[in-house]
Amino acid sequence: MRQPRRDTRGIVDPAELLRRVRFRRVAPTAALAGLVEHYWFIDWDLDEPYEQHVVGHPSVNLVVMRATADEAVTAEVSGVSRSLFSIKLADRGWVRGVQFRPGAFPAFSGASPAPLTDRRVPLARVLPSIGPLDALVEAAAEPDAGDRAAAAVLDGLLLGLCPEPDAAARLAMELVDRVRHDRGVRRVDDLAHGAGLSTRSLQRMFTEHVGVGPKWVILRYRLHEAIERAAGDVDWAQVAAELGYSDQAHLVREVTAAIGVSPAAYAAAISR
Repeated sequence: MRQPRRDTRGIVDPAELLRRVRFRRVAPTAALAGLVEHYWFIDWDLDEPYEQHVVGHPSVNLVVMRATADEAVTAEVSGVSRSLFSIKLADRGWVRGVQFRPGAFPAFSGASPAPLTDRRVPLARVLPSIGPLDALVEAAAEPDAGDRAAAAVLDGLLLGLCPEPDAAARLAMELVDRVRHDRGVRRVDDLAHGAGLSTRSLQRMFTEHVGVGPKWVILRYRLHEAIERAAGDVDWAQVAAELGYSDQAHLVREVTAAIGVSPAAYAAAISR
């Protein structure tokens, strides 16, 4: 079975998150591996409220959540979030989430994710034919033993939608992966040329299948790495050069705009 990624990119102060909650990633069944990044599970039992911040990936997420022990279970689809995502956790609760690969969601919904960007929409409105969630809720009630059971339920629910990506969706997924893993991809027109597309065609394809444009995806993955690097002993001028920022000041502006504090202030905070 393909193992889910182990990095913490996008999570603001991941060490503090892991101190407060139980966070796991679980791989989907092999039949879904090309469409689902991973399942992500969180359980918490807190003495005081805790707010977590995330600089989101260019991915759509399906989120099933019991916010507190006394609240009803909610189910929603969260589109690509272009701003800092924040959630306040309190009491005792859990989340069972699906992170779809960028570009893959239309294979399940039959529609572009663009209208979902920066929105959270009830699951029944986006995937009305998905099966009941009762078994998933039952598995979540046993977090120590239920991860594989919950993953199996999610496998069944998603396979029941008979996902089948078209050629454009497959190309969009391939190009997002290229942006994620190749630091040399810094310009939209270079990415388009490498794919044999015009810049306008590439932009339309990303909007239709990913929900955001290719320039945003390039900048977001670059930002993820910059934030992750803050956890170490950092030469910010060198990091700026390696990630393709015009200079250190440009990097500082981008990180500060994304998380609300400068890279230096963030590094000092997480070191404490």
